Amino acid sequence: MDDPLIVVALLLVAASATAAVAVRDPARQALVLAVLGTVLAVLFTVLQAPDVALSQLAVGSALTPLLIMLSVRKVRRPKKRRKEAER
Repeated sequence: MDDPLIVVALLLVAASATAAVAVRDPARQALVLAVLGTVLAVLFTVLQAPDVALSQLAVGSALTPLLIMLSVRKVRRPKKRRKEAER
């Protein structure tokens, strides 16, 4: 690991992965997961794997966080509906 760019990319991956684990709110966790996917795509580009980087960018940075956000939105209900459902 003589290349400083690889070391910086690995440190960014470690920091964003730690942040993804540390965040407790699912909506914010999805956003941090999108950042992690982008940083991983940068790492793959630095490691000269552009095909893997494009796949990571599409799936890890866009699709997975989008599905998580849609799931969180579907699960959370407004308080007004929740009170009516309890009656």
